Amino acid sequence: MIQRIQTLYLLVALLLTVLCLCLPVAAFEPVGMGGETLMLNLWEVDPDGLRTWDSWPLFAILLLSCPLCIFAICSYKNRKRQAALCTLCLLLNVAWVVVYAALFYLRAGYEDTESSTIRFAACLPVISIILYYMARRGVKHDDKLIRDMDRIR
Repeated sequence: MIQRIQTLYLLVALLLTVLCLCLPVAAFEPVGMGGETLMLNLWEVDPDGLRTWDSWPLFAILLLSCPLCIFAICSYKNRKRQAALCTLCLLLNVAWVVVYAALFYLRAGYEDTESSTIRFAACLPVISIILYYMARRGVKHDDKLIRDMDRIR
């Protein structure tokens, strides 16, 4: 299981997804005095410590992606299922990026927001997309290799 390169890609993608769940993905500074509002995957925290649950879809998408990735790692004997799960995780991460962009630009467009910054954790799902693609390509390569070996026999 672990000796296959796509399993390593999936493990790294899973670790990046969990890391993204824990870190803030954006910060918004208000006009005038005041601290910045941090956007996490589950909520936004303003300087007073109050939480708004506006960004919960980001959390739901990544939380759905984690068990699917674990299931993809564990289904190394069934290459078709593993390739399908890699594709599904890839699509979920693309959906996360789209939802994030929509939430970020909606929140940055508020009148009371002077500046908004994208944090490092927002780049982690993009890296995961690349890793899921590479894992899927590795699974397809293994499947082709097995079919070619069966044909030679």
